[in-house]
Amino acid sequence: MGEVVEALLARVRAARAGLAAAVAADDPYAVAAAQDELDDAVRFARRHGLDVTVAGADEE
Repeated sequence: MGEVVEALLARVRAARAGLAAAVAADDPYAVAAAQDELDDAVRFARRHGLDVTVAGADEE
């Protein structure tokens, strides 16, 4: 796996973790911001040819 692929997948994983933390904190603003980051990370990864889903960031 190349460095770019690893970085993109790491961004998706980090965004998923951030969303989970925001949900656990019951913070609506943080949830909205984290969801936006996750959406952007998944969109960017897909644009670069990675087959990621919101639920499965470890996929290629």
